Amino acid sequence: MSNETTSTAASASSPLGGQPAPVNGDGISKDTRRRVIAASFIGNFVEWFDYAVYGYLAATIAVVFFPESSSQTGLLLTFALFAISFLVRPLGGFVWGHIGDKVGRRTALSLSILIMSGATFCIALIPGYNTIGIWAPILLLVVRVAQGFSASGEYAGASAFLVEYAPANKRGLYAAVVPASTAAGLLLGSLIAGLLTVLLSSEAMQSWGWRLPFLLAAPMGLIGRYIRTKLEDTPVFRELAAEDEAINAPVFSLFRNHWRLLLRAVGAVLLNAVGFYVILSYMPTYLSSELGLGKTESFLATTIALVTYIGFIFLTGMLSDRYGRKKVLIAASITFIVLTVPAFALLGTGNFLVIVLVQILLGAMLTLNDGTLPSFLAEMFPTRVRYSGFAVSFNLSNALFGGTAPFMATLLIAATANDLAPAWYLVGAAVISLVAVALSRETCKEPLRHE
Repeated sequence: MSNETTSTAASASSPLGGQPAPVNGDGISKDTRRRVIAASFIGNFVEWFDYAVYGYLAATIAVVFFPESSSQTGLLLTFALFAISFLVRPLGGFVWGHIGDKVGRRTALSLSILIMSGATFCIALIPGYNTIGIWAPILLLVVRVAQGFSASGEYAGASAFLVEYAPANKRGLYAAVVPASTAAGLLLGSLIAGLLTVLLSSEAMQSWGWRLPFLLAAPMGLIGRYIRTKLEDTPVFRELAAEDEAINAPVFSLFRNHWRLLLRAVGAVLLNAVGFYVILSYMPTYLSSELGLGKTESFLATTIALVTYIGFIFLTGMLSDRYGRKKVLIAASITFIVLTVPAFALLGTGNFLVIVLVQILLGAMLTLNDGTLPSFLAEMFPTRVRYSGFAVSFNLSNALFGGTAPFMATLLIAATANDLAPAWYLVGAAVISLVAVALSRETCKEPLRHE
């Protein structure tokens, strides 16, 4: 079997069953790749749109589901639910990794987006604490656990899907679509949450306004599932399946034969896990609740930063294709170690222009990691355990350190009375990731591994 796969004649046809489309040198049509990009984009977009809305409206959700608690306690409980939902993600990584490596990437992605969008839609239907009492936060927890389970296969699967379809010299750029879709979901979530905050009174927001964004998940999820079901699986997976080389228990093979890779991958993900949720999800709450910036200004600053973030993501993907995954990821860790604490100190000035510029800087620093990590992790593992290796490592690190990041940031500030506590937390994550990446090998110029 060749290391860098070529597609079958079927992959040169339109995914919708039309006439054969023009193909590139590797036999995969441009139309197919465009549809692969769209299919990979929309699932992460829906997922992170939900997480953005939950994070940006955390203060309102806290009042709806924990009205008898103080504002800080209610916020802690709201973020605790956010964190608890991540505990199921390693389990989801095992399940989706098994399906993706055993049955197919497309099958796993088509199922995960259906469960995820349905669970998000259900959030909008849960009555508040004043209506059904303690059952309100319990139901919210159940739905968020379902979201965590389904989302655990999304990022890894979409990244593997793109890398396995991408031209060999553009795997970094193609994989950057996944974090770009994440940022786009956050951007739309920020815009809608900010717009609702401006247009609606506090009473209206607490009564029904906060539910509106979650209702959008159903139609977006159905569109994403439709696109995915019209695609073939990746050429490398179809090649393995045709030769009957897909293994029966990919997760067991992962732990038995590739545990060193798995440990390095978990460490490499750590900075991304903490940085993503602190900088892109928790930041509006940090600016408004901890630093006293107005909610509207907090949303506006984050929105501006997210727009630039999307552009930086693709630039980083191209840089990693040119200079290598390790160099870019090491640069990301070093910049966080050196610049995070001074950047957070500048946020405390309260000057809106300074806050925007600092958020753009932090976002640019994060893109060095976020834009490179998907291709780095996908290339690290062989094809037969690629989905499992990516999903388990990514979700384990996110469960332990990512989903808990907003909670830990709020708790550390309360415990230390120091607004810079989240910055030091980020620095610690950057140090661990730096070591893990330094111990890994460069893969960007190599063909995808299949053994």
